[in-house]
Amino acid sequence: MVTKKSITKSAPKDVVKKKSKSAPAHIGLVKNDSYLSPYEDIIRGRHEHALWKIKQLTQDGKMTLSDFANGYNYYGLHLTDEGWVFREWAPNATDIYLVGDFNGWNELPSYKCKRIEGTGNWELRLPVHAMEHGQYYKMRVHWNGGEGERIPAWAQRVVQDENTKIFSAQVWNVEKPYVWKKKNFKPNTDPLLIYECHIGMSQDAEKVGSYTEFRENVLPRIIKDGYNAIQIMAIQEHPYYGSFGYHVSSFFAASSRFGTPEDLKALIDEAHCNGIAVIMDIVHSHAVKNEVEGLGNLAGDPNQYFYPGDRHEHPAWDSLCFDYGKDDVLHFLLSNCKYWLDEYHFDGFRFDGVTSMLYYSHGLGEAFCDYGDYFNGHQDDNAICYLTLANCLIHEVNKHAITIAEEVSGMPGLAAKFKDGGYGFDYRMAMNIPDYWIKTIKELPDEAWKPSSIYWEIKNRRADEKTISYCESHDQALVGDKTIIFRLIDADMYWHFRKGDENEMAHRGIALHKMIRLATIAAMNGGYLNFMGNEFGHPEWIDFPREGNGWSYKYARRQWNLVDNKELCYHYLGDFDRKMLEVIKSEKKFNATPLQEIWHNDGDQILAFSRGELLFVFNFSPTRSYADYGFLVPEGSYVVELNSDAKEFGGNGFADDLVEHFTNPDPLYTDQHKGWLKLYIPARSAVVLKKK
Repeated sequence: MVTKKSITKSAPKDVVKKKSKSAPAHIGLVKNDSYLSPYEDIIRGRHEHALWKIKQLTQDGKMTLSDFANGYNYYGLHLTDEGWVFREWAPNATDIYLVGDFNGWNELPSYKCKRIEGTGNWELRLPVHAMEHGQYYKMRVHWNGGEGERIPAWAQRVVQDENTKIFSAQVWNVEKPYVWKKKNFKPNTDPLLIYECHIGMSQDAEKVGSYTEFRENVLPRIIKDGYNAIQIMAIQEHPYYGSFGYHVSSFFAASSRFGTPEDLKALIDEAHCNGIAVIMDIVHSHAVKNEVEGLGNLAGDPNQYFYPGDRHEHPAWDSLCFDYGKDDVLHFLLSNCKYWLDEYHFDGFRFDGVTSMLYYSHGLGEAFCDYGDYFNGHQDDNAICYLTLANCLIHEVNKHAITIAEEVSGMPGLAAKFKDGGYGFDYRMAMNIPDYWIKTIKELPDEAWKPSSIYWEIKNRRADEKTISYCESHDQALVGDKTIIFRLIDADMYWHFRKGDENEMAHRGIALHKMIRLATIAAMNGGYLNFMGNEFGHPEWIDFPREGNGWSYKYARRQWNLVDNKELCYHYLGDFDRKMLEVIKSEKKFNATPLQEIWHNDGDQILAFSRGELLFVFNFSPTRSYADYGFLVPEGSYVVELNSDAKEFGGNGFADDLVEHFTNPDPLYTDQHKGWLKLYIPARSAVVLKKK
């Protein structure tokens, strides 16, 4: 808990530049990748900077990092045995009043905060009867040269008036606090199968969906489909719905447009009771510029939370950039991480916009062609230190927590262990994969798709870092872009997706949609992600209500009726996705199984690789089917587990999947116990076989 005046400190130069006397010959990150050797001093310096900062924040180990991150229990509005207590960090303020329903929104002496001597903190103590559950309130802040109404930075409940559209903090003190049914939960991460979702757009109806509707209507679908984690977007309160939750104003408040805190807790609890981890999409890379709702000018100092000068605003996002060099900002953000774990039992976070945090340029206009681009002095060491501390804290609070970095530059060590000089994320998003699939679909005719190139891209990652593989996330579904299914079929989705009326474009799209997903998930080395509805080829982009579309909700929803309608082709894709996950999970410890290439031939457009007892075979040729195509595999018999060309998944059903396939011996490979497996592989199809 920070209660003293903010003092921004820099790491001593000798800590950053010199190697520790007790350090090993090479830090783990360099041991795992010798190409990093020229940059070892920088890697070690970043690591020791984080160690130094942890030591400073924990007062030389007198407390833990978790103890330091308890700010949400100190700041904000709380009911104690003695009454209400309110605190706020606002060093530039000259006066602060609490105004609200309880005092006619007037500055009354009894609601005037007092500055805690020698600090930038303000405090107000009130009797229990001074305010009631459900009442609205704000701060009225005075500073030299100005004043204004502000929502407290640490407010845990913020709501928008339906008529005036004005946001206010809300007193929240329910008579019966939520009682958790599942108090201890351990996520299943072998493998991690993530269903990325947005509460508001999760319903069929053209409206904002709720936490309760999601729990009742969508969560059962996710459970049935076989995913073991949901990644929820737009939880932190944001003034503009169309920002997709990425312009956050109140970092400690769960968005009230979806329901109450108890509704969100009930959703998370129900997920846990069904073995589903709940990951939060957390935004610490920037903040909304709004001053009344947000942190933009809380008390007359626009730089209280944010960098000054040229680094104050994000040039592309119209938002503000946190000053990660201030201890009080670190306290705010680290406390925010712990708050969501502690109060709502989230199982971890997907950190948004990590690239923007890492570089002074925010990654804009940089190519990142070689290792030198990650160690050339253009990196924000404060942000690097914060991300490292955040991972240390999160795993200290919950050793089973999951952290994922959304990062596009390829910064080495991001998802490597902290002890090895990494930043400590459990996973990083494999952002190269969706880019590759989109580029391939856009620029290459089907007959030019090369299995060697596909295989290289879907397994392209650092050996010491786990990734989340995916074909498309919400990014590829936004208006102005296209989902994979729309790139493959386009407008024919509207006219030729009824069974019996499919044209060639529809058949092509259905076939490749399944193959792309199967190849991606089969080659993963950590987890797999799908965005809500894309598993069944949701036909439309995402466009939130805005002035340009007449504030319509038509494209900010998910049409579950399409996949439920057995007369349409959507269920083929949904059924395949469900079976695909089932097959992947049938191989125990999937991530531990080596990814071994069996064969590729770019001329034939054939690719085959194995994971454990599973053999994956792909024929990307749009026209050529092959009979008795041979692969040299461990001898024995193989049975079909999944065939993308099966009629139940919208295929032609050309192969007999009930046939058991036996290897033929080869005298040259007898000592290796290998034989030839010969298969019939139809055009544009994939098959998964399992060795008996």
